Amino acid sequence: MIAAGLGCRKGTSAEALLSALTAACVEANIPRESVSMLATGEIKRHEPGMIELAERLGLPLQILDEAALKQAETRTKTVSKHSLAQTATPSLSEAAALVAAGEASELIVARLIADGATCALARSKDHS
Repeated sequence: MIAAGLGCRKGTSAEALLSALTAACVEANIPRESVSMLATGEIKRHEPGMIELAERLGLPLQILDEAALKQAETRTKTVSKHSLAQTATPSLSEAAALVAAGEASELIVARLIADGATCALARSKDHS
């Protein structure tokens, strides 16, 4: 199972988030259809672009609280000063992807930035 962790600036469009997701899938050399869920932090719960993207792709959007994101912190690979200031986690998108993909997951694409949106991909280790 592959989870896409998403982050963005306030007001980022679904198109911008989609371009970050597409770029991450290209980087991982996987079809976008192989992503089975989107994930983000509580801070982005009401972000219209995020909600629209999940609806458009027909994917569940998992909203994670800061405690869950904090637990994945040691497994994130990049540090965003903006993410640290807003969410107290070095990379919201990486932590969200890791938590959504499960405890034994690993990042397959570290935080990638496109059009003001970030996306990271994590794969659960129990499924290939």
